Amino acid sequence: MDLKEIQSLIKFVARSGASEVKLEMEDVKITIKTGGDDEKRGETTTYVQQIPVNQAMPQPQMLPQTSAPAPAAETPAPAATEENSKYITIKSPIIGTFYRRPSPDKPNFVEVGDTISQGDVLCIIEAMKLFNEIESEISGKVVKILAEESSPVEFDQPLFLVDPS
Repeated sequence: MDLKEIQSLIKFVARSGASEVKLEMEDVKITIKTGGDDEKRGETTTYVQQIPVNQAMPQPQMLPQTSAPAPAAETPAPAATEENSKYITIKSPIIGTFYRRPSPDKPNFVEVGDTISQGDVLCIIEAMKLFNEIESEISGKVVKILAEESSPVEFDQPLFLVDPS
C-alpha cells in the first residue's frame, strides 16, 4: 500500500466520522484513530500505525521425506492465471458492501458479456450509509463478476474481469 492510498484512506475515515478503522492486508496492518480531546475543540487528529505483518520467522528445518510426494494439486491454477492475464481486473476502491444494481427492483448495472465504456457505472459500494457508484476506468467486455451481491468487499478486492480488446 503506497502513501497516496494511505492518505486517501485517512481522508475517507475522517469524513466518515468513524473513530477507529483497522485494515489488515497480506503485508501491512494499519490502524487509523480519530477523535479524542481534540474533537471537543472542533479538531480531528488522525493517527496511523503501520506494522509489517510478515516479520522474519525462523524457518522450519526440512526433514528427509521417506514417502513419495503427493501429486501437485495446483497444476490447473497456472493455466487459469495465464488465461486471465490478458484481462484487466477492476478492484474495489473502498471497503463496503457490494451491490450490482441501484435498487432491488432495478436491473443489474452490468452482466457477463456486456460491453462497457470508460465512465459506465459497474456497481455500487455502500460504505457508512453512503452509496458510492463505481465507474469503469477502461472500455471492454465484462468477462467475469468476482463479487457476490450484497457481500462485503475489502479495499483493492477484485470485482470484475474485463477484456480490453
